[in-house]
Amino acid sequence: MTPRALIVDDEPDIRELLQITLERMDLDVRTAESLNTAIRELRAEHFDLCLTDMKLPDGDGLDLVEWIQNHKPRTPVAVITAHGNVESAVRALKLGAFDFISKPIDVGALRKLISATLKLGESNENTLELPQIRLLGRSPAMEQLREMIERVSRSQAPVHIYGESGTGKELVAQLIHNAGPRRDGPFVPVNCGAIPAELMESELFGHKKGSFTGAIADKQGLIQSAEGGTLFLDEIADLPLHMQVKLLRVIQEKRVRPVGESREIPVDIRVLSATHKNLSALVAEGKFREDLYYRVNVIEIRVPPLRERLEDLEELVEFMLKRLGKQMNNPSLQITDAAMNALKQYHFPGNVRELENILERAATLCADGVIDVGDLQLRPAKPQGVELPFTATIPPGEKLGDALEDIERDAILRALEQTRYNKTKAAALLGMTFRSLRYRIKKLGIE
Repeated sequence: MTPRALIVDDEPDIRELLQITLERMDLDVRTAESLNTAIRELRAEHFDLCLTDMKLPDGDGLDLVEWIQNHKPRTPVAVITAHGNVESAVRALKLGAFDFISKPIDVGALRKLISATLKLGESNENTLELPQIRLLGRSPAMEQLREMIERVSRSQAPVHIYGESGTGKELVAQLIHNAGPRRDGPFVPVNCGAIPAELMESELFGHKKGSFTGAIADKQGLIQSAEGGTLFLDEIADLPLHMQVKLLRVIQEKRVRPVGESREIPVDIRVLSATHKNLSALVAEGKFREDLYYRVNVIEIRVPPLRERLEDLEELVEFMLKRLGKQMNNPSLQITDAAMNALKQYHFPGNVRELENILERAATLCADGVIDVGDLQLRPAKPQGVELPFTATIPPGEKLGDALEDIERDAILRALEQTRYNKTKAAALLGMTFRSLRYRIKKLGIE
């Protein structure tokens, strides 16, 4: 069946250009020159997509976006905005627009937008139970999260995912990608806190051969490698301010300029971001740009900590033990009721990731494939931060240097565990430079 499109614009030349472009893509096209005419067409017939200008003689594109969301929510709508009018684009996305395109209209970008919009019709059914990854848990918090993922997957709006470390923010980003029209494109995760500041621009934007010492060949940046897919910026709060400015331009203009390149290159990506920090507080402190905050935070999703959904704990444990049993060639791996009760009483500061680590360690230590309370080695509740064991006693006959190395090794391991083995963050937590930490890690044989 031929897809049907509705074009809404009061300028005949623009309507004609859009109609010719869409008809060449084998679409059945209807046009409307006003808001009321568009609503009349939408009431009378089914359309697979709607493309509307922001300024109409009897209203604006935002009114039409809102009407479609209330009356025809399965019809994707994209808006045409004036060049540089970012505020209108963001408002349209917040109201539920699929995407936006700026004037003067780039026909190539328009074709990409239309192709992505039509793919939504292929994924109207629930696609969250894909074989590669699953979102476990049937608690109200997780059902609400699933609903949000399904809703935002139908849009191209930037989404910001926030939640504590270990809650599964990257998993949520992957599900948004897999459930949307970009699922056949790449999903490129980038940990903004793990890239050294001096390499960040080259890593994200790429560079031309000879643009700086060591640039022996052209290199494609991570942003360009996400072409046609999704760029996931994990721990976006760790981006330096000068990189925040450059990222803002990429999101607004959909263009990127590699280091040493004189021209900008168009990019077709969706941007998802995440952090465990409070971005609005960082904006107030001047550590995160307000304009970038409003661009990446068009839609916000909160991933609940494990302690808020303990009713999911048994399902999580069962799933993880089955996976561990396969890995360890022990399909009968199980947990005692006492151990399960101990887990239910635990505070889980590291959330689902910590639960995985606890069970993996316990599965290795337990006898006869049965995990008991002692195998869990649960940590008592303690304040945030790295506790340096300065109160440790030195056994008689042990050299002072060896004892100090043990203390230092333990402190570094704690910091690495707390920061998910991000050396830059671990160094900051320990009050030393990244280079010093790297030297100590090598000297102590931690790696």
